[in-house]
Amino acid sequence: MSAAEALKAARTAGIEIRLDDDDLVLEASSAPPAAVLDLLSRHKPGIAVLLRSGRDGSAEDWQVFFDERAGIAEFDGDLSRTQAEAHAFACCIADWHGQTVLHSRCRPDWRAGRIAEAVAALMAIGVAMPAEFPDDFGKIGDA
Repeated sequence: MSAAEALKAARTAGIEIRLDDDDLVLEASSAPPAAVLDLLSRHKPGIAVLLRSGRDGSAEDWQVFFDERAGIAEFDGDLSRTQAEAHAFACCIADWHGQTVLHSRCRPDWRAGRIAEAVAALMAIGVAMPAEFPDDFGKIGDA
């Protein structure tokens, strides 16, 4: 089960969840089921990423987005599957944060940090970084 699925199970059980710093705050009209509390505990880091990014419940959407981009790159762009998946992951990173305008001297460090954050968030919700994803910023997969 993924963080998004755990979050969905909690909401189905009538539990509202929000973040307070790094803590999950639960609100429910009755005692939550133990199984759901266990899921929330096991997937807390991924749930926090989803809630912090405003993309809660969208892990499936990101996987679909990744798969669509990979398919287009592979079949319409004549890339190998490995190259297509690297391209698709780059598309996910670009789409994760949208566009921002920065001073030219600030851009490289800011971009590296935002890419590392997007990689960590995408991986936390189950969108795997391809093995041959270009590593332009050192150990990006360790973010």
